[in-house]
Amino acid sequence: MFRKVKNRAALTIGVAIASAAVGLIVPTISGAAATPNVITIAEPANATPNYILPFYPPANCTVTNTSNFQIFMYRPLYFFGLGNNAGLNTGISTGNLPKYSNGNKTVTINMKGWKFADGQTVDAESVLFFLNMYDAVPSGFCTYTKGLGIPDQVASASASGNTVTIHLKSPVSPLWFTDNELATITPMANSWDVTSATKKSDCASGKYGAASTIAACKAVQAYLTKQAANTSTFTGKLWQSGVDGPYKLIKMDNLGNAEFQANPSYSGPQKAQVEFVKQVAFTSTTAEQNQLEAGNITYGYVDPSVLTSPAPSPGTAGPNWAPVASKFNLVVTVPFSNNYMNLNFGKNPGAVFLNQLYVRQALESSIDQAAIIKSADKGYAAATYSAVPLSTPSSEVGKITQPYPYDLTTAEADFTKNGWTDQSGQLVCTSPGTGAGQCGTGITQGQKLTLSLEYYSGVPSLATEMNAVIADWTSLGIGITQTTGTFNDTAGSCPSAYNAATTFDICNWGGGWLYAPDYYPSGEPLYLTGAGSNSGQYSNPTMDSLIKATLSTNVKLTTFAQFTADNLPVLWDPVQTTLTEVSKSLKSSIGFKDVLETWTPEYWHY
Repeated sequence: MFRKVKNRAALTIGVAIASAAVGLIVPTISGAAATPNVITIAEPANATPNYILPFYPPANCTVTNTSNFQIFMYRPLYFFGLGNNAGLNTGISTGNLPKYSNGNKTVTINMKGWKFADGQTVDAESVLFFLNMYDAVPSGFCTYTKGLGIPDQVASASASGNTVTIHLKSPVSPLWFTDNELATITPMANSWDVTSATKKSDCASGKYGAASTIAACKAVQAYLTKQAANTSTFTGKLWQSGVDGPYKLIKMDNLGNAEFQANPSYSGPQKAQVEFVKQVAFTSTTAEQNQLEAGNITYGYVDPSVLTSPAPSPGTAGPNWAPVASKFNLVVTVPFSNNYMNLNFGKNPGAVFLNQLYVRQALESSIDQAAIIKSADKGYAAATYSAVPLSTPSSEVGKITQPYPYDLTTAEADFTKNGWTDQSGQLVCTSPGTGAGQCGTGITQGQKLTLSLEYYSGVPSLATEMNAVIADWTSLGIGITQTTGTFNDTAGSCPSAYNAATTFDICNWGGGWLYAPDYYPSGEPLYLTGAGSNSGQYSNPTMDSLIKATLSTNVKLTTFAQFTADNLPVLWDPVQTTLTEVSKSLKSSIGFKDVLETWTPEYWHY
C-alpha cells in the first residue's frame, strides 16, 4: 500500500510528515487539545483522507485512508499490530483464528458475532460480501495479484451463520494466506449492498462465482466506488450504518478535516475512553508546528529538519524540538516498511533507459543513503536496499547484502562501459546496440539520457534528500526534469499500471510501502508481473518464480529479498522513522509506538 501506502502498501504509501507550503486548512482549533473529552490529531501535512470504502483501489491505497481513517470505523477480519508489534492481534479481530484442513486447501473461519451500527451481526455473510465483490472486480482492490490468493485461487466460498468456508484450488502456506490474503478482508454490512440510494441488490448473499452474483456485485461496486470518493457522503446513513469500529464519523469536509464520536455499539474489547476525536488537515509543517507549540494539538508530527540533535540510535529519541518539549513527548517508531523511488517501466520515454539493469545500478550507486540519513534525516532513518523491512524476524529472512553502495566512480563506469559518452555534461549514447559495451535495446545513436522525476512537495527532509540525489545524478550527465505535487496527487498520478496519463520516469511519494494489509513481506502485490500494486509495471520471470516459491510453503524470504536488492525493481532510499509528538497529558495502555502506523485512539485517554 502506499504508505499507507498500506499496503494499505501502503503506501502503503505512507506516513508523509510535512510540507513547506505555509497554511492551515481548518477552522479555528484554539484550545481543542485542552478539552478533556476531545483528542485532536494532526493529519500529515498535505496528506488527507479522500476514500471511505474499505474495498479500495490501488490509487486510494494509502495509510491516510486506511490506517488513519477507515480503521476508526471499520474493523478487518484480522487486525494486525497494536503498539510496537506487527503481529496478528486476535483480540480485536472480528473473526477467530482460521483453521486449515484438507492439505491446506480448505479454510474455515468462525466469526465472533460483533455488531454493525445498524444492528446487523458481523457474520459470515459480511465476509462473503467482500469475497463476492473481490471476485467480481478483482482489479478494484489494492493488493490483487493475478492468479494468486483471493479471488483467483478460490474454488468456492460459502457462508452459514457465523461460519465462512473457503475451498482453494491448490495448497497454500497458512502463514502467507492468513497474513496477506485473509488479512485484506473487511466484513461489510448488508446496508452497503445497494446500487442507488433506494435500490437494494444481492451481492452479499449471492452464490460465490455465479454469473448473477458477479453482475450484481459489479453494479454495487460501481455505485459504492463513486460514493466512496465523495466526502459529502461520508457522514451519511450509507457509510455510518456499516460502522463496527470504536468511532463513528459525525463531521467531514472536502479539505480533509474530520470529527468522530464514540460508537456505543462497538463490540471490541476496548471501548472508546474519550468521546470525540478530531483529525485536523494542514498544508504545511509550519502551520502544524505552530499549533503544536500553542498546545492545540494532542497528537502530531515534526519533520527531522527542526531537531537540533541527531538520534542517538535508530528508533531512539534524542532531544525534542525545544518549543514543544515542555508539553509533548517525542515518540520515535521504526515502521514495518521499506522506502523507495518508484520506476516506470511502461511506455514512457524514459523506460527505454530504466529497462537496462546497468542504468538502474548507476542510479542506485548515486544515492548516498548514509549522507541523507545524517544530513536530511538527522539520524532518524535507516538505509533500505531490499523489499523486506529491517525488522522482519530472522525466522522469515536471512542476511541481505547491499550490492550497490554509494560510489559515483562506479556509477560513472556503468555508463562508460555500456556505450555512453559525456558530451558537455550530458550523457549521449555513442555505441548503440544490444551487444557487450553497447547502450542496449531501443536506445539509438546520439540519444541523450534524460529522465523525468516527480516527488511529494514541501517535505523539508525529502526536499533535502531529492536535491542531493538530483545533484549527483546530474553530475554523471543524466538530464533530470523534475516536478512536485501534494501527497494525494503524487500517490495518485505516479503509478503507471492504472493511470494511463502518467508520464513520470522516477517517482517518490515519500513513504515507500508499509506492509499492510499484506503483512508478510513476500512482495507479490508489488513485484509480480501484472500485480495490482506493481505500479511501475516491473516484470521479471526470476522475480515471479522466487515470489511464488514463498506462497505455497513456509520458506524463508532471503533469496527473494536479495533479488530485490540485486535487480532493482525500484530505487532504494532511506526509510524515515516516524516522529510523533504526543501531549504529555495523553495516556495509553499500549503506548504510542505503532510499527504499522495505525491510529487506535480507543486505547488513548487523559
